[in-house]
Amino acid sequence: MVAFAGATLRERVVWNDSLACCQEKYESGGKKPTNSQLQKQFITQAKNTEDREWLKEVSNIPLQQSLNDLNQAYQNFFKSTKGQRKGKPVKPPKFKSRKSKQTARFTRGGFKVGQHKVYLAKIGKLKIVWSRELPAPPSSVTIIKDSANRYFLSFVVETCAKILPQIDNSVGIDLGIKTFATFSDGTKVDAPKPLKKRIKKYRKLSKSLSKKTLKSKRYGKARLRVAKFSYGMLRKHAKLKDTRTDFLHKLSTEIIRENQTIVLEDLNVSGMVKNRKLSRAISDLGWRTFRTLLEGKAEKYGRDLRVINRWEPTSQKCSCCGFRGGKLDLQVREWECLNCGAKHDRDKNAAINILVAGGQSETKNGRGGKRKTTAKVAAACVSGALRQQNVNPPRSYGLVGIPAPLGRGGCQVDSNWVWEHSPPNLGAPGVRQKVKKNIVSLIS
Repeated sequence: MVAFAGATLRERVVWNDSLACCQEKYESGGKKPTNSQLQKQFITQAKNTEDREWLKEVSNIPLQQSLNDLNQAYQNFFKSTKGQRKGKPVKPPKFKSRKSKQTARFTRGGFKVGQHKVYLAKIGKLKIVWSRELPAPPSSVTIIKDSANRYFLSFVVETCAKILPQIDNSVGIDLGIKTFATFSDGTKVDAPKPLKKRIKKYRKLSKSLSKKTLKSKRYGKARLRVAKFSYGMLRKHAKLKDTRTDFLHKLSTEIIRENQTIVLEDLNVSGMVKNRKLSRAISDLGWRTFRTLLEGKAEKYGRDLRVINRWEPTSQKCSCCGFRGGKLDLQVREWECLNCGAKHDRDKNAAINILVAGGQSETKNGRGGKRKTTAKVAAACVSGALRQQNVNPPRSYGLVGIPAPLGRGGCQVDSNWVWEHSPPNLGAPGVRQKVKKNIVSLIS
C-alpha cells in the first residue's frame, strides 16, 4: 500500500495547491480559474518544476479527478449562495489533511478488474476480498483509506432498479431513545447502542489521547487507537460505527420489504443534539442515517416514504377519538384519554398518529366527524361552569374547548385545554383547582 499512499499524497497536494490559488484570486478581486487552467498549471506544468517533479510517479487520472471534484465543490457552493440549490447551505471547499480519510479515484483506462486482484495504473496489482460480485462492469473505482488505516475499494456500476411487488401494508414509525423504533402495529425495536455499552473503554482511550503532546509520535499512536476502537479494526474491541451501521441497514431493509408505505416524523436532530443531557444518547442512535437509508431504498425498490411535519402533536393526541390532552413529560410512558377513557402506550399511540397524519387508514371512531364544537359554544360552556362555582369569568379566553359528552365526536377546536393550561386571568391557584374539578365533572 506504499504506492497507494504516494498516490493519495499527490492527489491531496494538487487539491490543496489549486484551492490555495483559487483563494488568492478571490482575495485579490480576480475570477476563479477554470478547471482546464488549474489542470494545466498544477499538473502539466508542475511536473516540470523541481518542487513538484515527483507528480510524474503516479497516473494523471486520480490527479485530474481531484481537480474535477474541486470544481464540482465550488459549483455547489456558488449555487447554494444564489439559492439555486435545495437543502442546507453548502460551505466552500476546505484543505485536505493527511490524517483524515484518503481517496484516489480511477476511471476507465486506469484500472482492470480480475478474479482475485485489481490492477491500478502505476500502483500495480492489489489482492482483494470481495464482499459481493459486481452486477455489471464498473465505470470507475475509488480506493479508500479511513482514519483507522483500513483499505476499501468502491466500484461504480450501472444497474436496473429492482421494483418489489406492491403490497397492502403501511406502517407509521415513532423514533425514540429508550426504544429506537415503535411501529404502529405495536412492534418495538431496541437499538444496540454501541457507545453506551463501551463508554468506559472509549473514555480511557480519549483521556490517554488528551495527555499526549500535539503532533508528536505518541499522539499519533494514541489517535490511531481511538480510531481503531471507533471504526472496529480490532476484533476484540467494540465495533462502534460498524455495529450501528449494520443494525440500521438490516432494519431499514426489513421495513422496505414488508411495507408499501412508510411514514416518518421530521425530527430536528441537529437541534435536539444541543441538549447536553440527551446529545450523546441521540448521537449513538443514528436517526438521520436511518432516514437517509430509508429514502434511498424506498426510491430504489419502488416504495412510498412520507415524512410528516415535525410540529404535528403525535404524542398529545388520542389515536381513538382525536382528543388532544396537552404536553406530556418524557417520564410518562402510558396515559389515559380524558375524553374516551382509552389507555395508550405513549410510543405506540404516537406511531398510529404518524400513520394517520401521513394520509393512511383512519382510526376507528369519529375522528373528523360532523359533530364539532365551535369556539363560541366552548367559551359559553366555560362561562357556565365558572358561574356554578361563583367565579367571575375572564374577559377573554381565546380559543379554548370543552369536550362534548361521549359519543358526540368530542371537541375539534385546535387550542390548549383548560385543565392542561389554565387561562392567564383565572386568579389564585385555589380558583384554578375548582375550575379544573368542574370541567372534569362535565365529561364524567
